[in-house]
Amino acid sequence: MTDPNAKPLQVLVYSDDVTTREQVILALGRRPHPDLPEVEYVQVATEPVVLAHLDAGGIDLAVLDGEAVPAGGLGIAKQLKDEIDPCPPIVVLTGRPQDAWLATWSRAEAAVSQPIDPVELAGKVVALLRARLAGSDLSATTPNGR
Repeated sequence: MTDPNAKPLQVLVYSDDVTTREQVILALGRRPHPDLPEVEYVQVATEPVVLAHLDAGGIDLAVLDGEAVPAGGLGIAKQLKDEIDPCPPIVVLTGRPQDAWLATWSRAEAAVSQPIDPVELAGKVVALLRARLAGSDLSATTPNGR
């Protein structure tokens, strides 16, 4: 069990579709796992706001919708990995399982296809948050969290 006074984790959820953002938040809940601190969500609908939040720091993990328009989460993930150091772990939502190779190109640590499977999403997010809290080098993980 975690310290009840632990600082909440900041998870950015990007999609131009409010329903997608709500599905991610519902799937993860306030505490995705009992051994993690609570999560606070930063909902974002536009690319410039994603960039501003990540550039400012304080985000522990980002979930980016690869199907968002006009800026897809895959391209944003690649840009963040190129420009933000250190960049927090990123989970991309892909349109279908066959698009996982695009997540590898984007350098995201994990990919989840839509429709969102809450168990799969939570499993990948929990693993990435645990690694982040432990201070481990996420670049040593295999592509897409596999």
